[in-house]
Amino acid sequence: MHERVRVFDTTLRDGEQAAGVCFSAGDKLEIAERLAALRVDVIEAGFPVSSPEEAAAVAEVAANVRGPTICALARAVPKDVAAAGEALRFARERRIHVFVNASDMHLAHQLQKSREQVVAMAAAMVRSAREFTDDVEFSPMDATRADPVFVAELVRAVLVAGAGTINLPDTVGYALPEQVAEMIRGLRAGVPEVEAAVISFHGQDDLGLATANSLAAIAAGARQVEVTMNAIGERAGNTSLEEVVLALRVHGERLGVRTGVDSTGIYALSELVAARSGILVPPNKAIVGRNAFRHASGIHQDGVLKQRETYEVIDPAWIGHPVGSEIVLGKLSGRAGFAARVAALGLALSEAELERAFRRFQSKAVASREVGDAELRELCARAA
Repeated sequence: MHERVRVFDTTLRDGEQAAGVCFSAGDKLEIAERLAALRVDVIEAGFPVSSPEEAAAVAEVAANVRGPTICALARAVPKDVAAAGEALRFARERRIHVFVNASDMHLAHQLQKSREQVVAMAAAMVRSAREFTDDVEFSPMDATRADPVFVAELVRAVLVAGAGTINLPDTVGYALPEQVAEMIRGLRAGVPEVEAAVISFHGQDDLGLATANSLAAIAAGARQVEVTMNAIGERAGNTSLEEVVLALRVHGERLGVRTGVDSTGIYALSELVAARSGILVPPNKAIVGRNAFRHASGIHQDGVLKQRETYEVIDPAWIGHPVGSEIVLGKLSGRAGFAARVAALGLALSEAELERAFRRFQSKAVASREVGDAELRELCARAA
């Protein structure tokens, strides 16, 4: 039996915290509808208390999007919880996500409150959130840099207050995978009652470890991961939805887990988020980057042409890729890749003509990043 890992998408909240991103209410609704079609479990639609416009946008998503649970973020402050509850009023399935600073760094320099005050705030606001919904998530912010004893104290208090999901955030992308796994195992051992809740992990990518940390969290017992499309988010970004979903598809058997995500909508959603956020996807981005299924080396081209799996662990069809595996002709391409591309263009050449065209291609490719189809047609015409 494979256990279900819930996919909590925060593209519309933490993703929008990426510098330069500003989703309109229409953008949020459009992206949320695509996320619902993807069958993510939770959509964190925003932070309602931040502005009347944000509250209205969250309310529009809550009122119109069906399928996933719609979530709103709130600090452990009464006005935040009230704003979240109001924005989610028309959601069929609703969640309020309450968070509070947990590390000594944050308590001393940002919140400026004692541990005792923070525990009281957290429990009180979880109880307050329960007045709006039975589904309350709690996050001790900066958990990976916090004292595990204090995190455990916070978790015990909010569980008693009614939290059903405990999310452990690596707020500044600090942790190594083994530290994340140790944190989750330690919490499960030290607070046995947490087993009645869902343990979640939220990773940031400041050290490029967000996906690895999320997988380590799952291996240690987390059954929810918080992600964004294209990994957009604060600073270096969040854990990538597409990376985690596909990694669990490839390695789910080994980990004994699965998601309920329909990955065939990932590529189209990636393009939508890139367009609406204004953040272009790097060509070498895993899963959704332009080069993810493009092969330029002759050795790789030869292998892929003989059997795609020789150099691809992901089938492009899994993410709804419109083109699939591509042979890109350049100076490192071999004769097999060249011949395959010529055939794909419907150009019929004799062996001698193909050899002449290939030699001309090699001379041209030395000074070109890529030899396109128009140039290839011309080379073949001259060789005939």
